[in-house]
Amino acid sequence: MSGRAVFVYSDAYQAYRFTPDHPFNPVRLGWTVDVLGELGLLHPEERVAPRPAALDEILLAHSPAYVDVVQELGRLGRATPAAAFYGLGTEDDPVFAGMHEAAALSVGGTLVAAEQILSGQALHALNIGGGFHHAMRSQAAGFCIYNDVSITIAKLRDAGLRVAYIDIDAHHGDGVQEAFYRDPDVLTVSFHESGRYLFPGTGWVEDLGAGPGYGTSLNLPLEPFTDDASWLELLDAVLDPALKSFRADILITEFGVDGHALDPLTDLRASTRFYWEAAARLHTLAHRHCKGRWLAVGGGGYELLRVVPRAWAILWAEMRGTPIPESTPLPVEFRARHADANPPLPGWMVDPRGTVPPLDRQREISGRNRATLAKLRHMCPLFADNSTNA
Repeated sequence: MSGRAVFVYSDAYQAYRFTPDHPFNPVRLGWTVDVLGELGLLHPEERVAPRPAALDEILLAHSPAYVDVVQELGRLGRATPAAAFYGLGTEDDPVFAGMHEAAALSVGGTLVAAEQILSGQALHALNIGGGFHHAMRSQAAGFCIYNDVSITIAKLRDAGLRVAYIDIDAHHGDGVQEAFYRDPDVLTVSFHESGRYLFPGTGWVEDLGAGPGYGTSLNLPLEPFTDDASWLELLDAVLDPALKSFRADILITEFGVDGHALDPLTDLRASTRFYWEAAARLHTLAHRHCKGRWLAVGGGGYELLRVVPRAWAILWAEMRGTPIPESTPLPVEFRARHADANPPLPGWMVDPRGTVPPLDRQREISGRNRATLAKLRHMCPLFADNSTNA
């Protein structure tokens, strides 16, 4: 698999910071860059700077009234009585000074990634500072102010491309699904912990799209405590046949890593081995079905030190065509700088097998996930021509 990969990043991403104790902390981005540098996996010529998204670009997915409010609150640096109507000034999305500018830069990073691919300058592009998939047209939600993914997909649609969006964040990609629920030229596929137990409480297997977009929204709500093997089984069963039927021009993936067993906000039981395997599969699928065009964004991940830098470094290594060997240790320099971490940092980039011990209920959990898969296959027209895979 050949083709240049670019890594879109700026230290200015650190400005997207709600409060000192908020779980969404951009320090994880800098730590990911540290790990990549110490592994020798991020060269100067691979780095591309983001740019602030223009207002007309943000308005591709957000209402003028909402954007005006974000700008005004960001200038004030505090919430007003009107803020809550737009999902701002809440526990999840506190107002902070410079909010519009920080969010616009994250959006611009994902747009730059798309521009690199569209221009032919790169085949793969990663923006770990993107992935704000919960933001709605007129409302912030789930730590997300502007939806960089929806804005970028809208721009790609304007360029005439069919887009496949795959989301493996532990939380349902509700904002992206909502934006394109009726669009037959955008496929959204979300693997997430069931909304019965986790925010945002959406993403049911029955939600398949509406009108001309029926059959192009796919949801795999996972049982709590789903492990690597069950999650990978569903990826393998769904993605290849869905992409084969849909015939997208570009693949966009939300690579949220909050499904790891150590993540404090979710109940899934993945290891970094899952993300290692998933990245390789997505790379293959991009080349098999989308002419290699692959744009990836970050997303969730709230075990800031022990999980996020390893998992996103694994993703980037795969995208640049130099996948991390299974036995790669976490860089000694990184471990030394964080020697006071409690619990201590793991020794390996890819979690060894058995790092997350199986539960006694693992067979039951996997069985319930298979039942969800069977229901999706039965209901979704994308699988009509793939009955041999059932």
